[in-house]
Amino acid sequence: MATVSIVIPNFNGSAWLPGCLDALAAQTYGDFEIILVDNGSTDDSRRLVAERYPQVRVLGFATNAGFAAACNTGMRAAQGRLIALLNTDTLARPGWLAALVHALDAAPSTVGGVTSKMLRMDDPTQIDDAGDTLSWHGFAHKRGHGQPAAQFTQAEAIFAPCAGAALYRRSFVDAVDGLDGCFFAYLEDIDLALRGHLLGYTFLFVPDAEVLHKGHGSAMPQAAYVRAITRNRLLLFLKNIPFHLLVRRVGHLLYGQIYFAIAYRRPLTVLAAYGDVLRLLPHVLKCHRWMRSHILISVAELDTLLTRQTGEPPLRALLWKRLGRS
Repeated sequence: MATVSIVIPNFNGSAWLPGCLDALAAQTYGDFEIILVDNGSTDDSRRLVAERYPQVRVLGFATNAGFAAACNTGMRAAQGRLIALLNTDTLARPGWLAALVHALDAAPSTVGGVTSKMLRMDDPTQIDDAGDTLSWHGFAHKRGHGQPAAQFTQAEAIFAPCAGAALYRRSFVDAVDGLDGCFFAYLEDIDLALRGHLLGYTFLFVPDAEVLHKGHGSAMPQAAYVRAITRNRLLLFLKNIPFHLLVRRVGHLLYGQIYFAIAYRRPLTVLAAYGDVLRLLPHVLKCHRWMRSHILISVAELDTLLTRQTGEPPLRALLWKRLGRS
């Protein structure tokens, strides 16, 4: 039985799969299995993998069930005690998996997962993602994005691993019941980490685990993206944050919602996302009850986990830009 199960969700990724899978074949750490979960691809992904990579176990759906559902399917089928999630549009450097496994095995059991040093494929001297952050405004940001990779040489605590290239303990995944399939795509890894923090887990950045990442390899059209992000931000907070803390931070949350609607000029799409949340209210309440019965950290600790900085230009500057003023 393999120590590590690498789960790769795929949707029309045939252009990326050879590079991704060849890079895994070149890993210095070899005790792993690969599970590719195909999300109803209409390209030749399945044929390509069957012909060129027979060692890869292929699961899948007839239609696109979303990133979260694909990952969950792969994780349920996984045999390893450690589970890696990896995007198709990545090229893992040879020591990538060894660095992640060593770091997680050396860490306390309360460390639920570790994240990679994701480098921009078009310029590997720059960081694409060194772990994710979350603000009370609902903005999730890639830590270090666009900054020199040479500045990120220390292992350190992060809010959330990026599920595009992360390694988790199976025990952690089981404790939080995997990803939330209602997210479909976007912020599902942030939600996973937040639920982990509620249970007392922490997460680490591993600077020696380098992987090149193209990004936007299977991105949604803008309208679908805006709807998904708006819906998932609200789900993230309503599910996982005690109501009295939500009330305390409601100003931040409203600011973030208004900012996003103005930034993308899609108010009707934002309203449609609110409708999605209403339809998912039974699920939200079920998850909120789970949070209340399982939370192990104090409200004060939870409050400090999220930043109060938007990481975005001021709203006034955005409004001026939209009005065509300098």
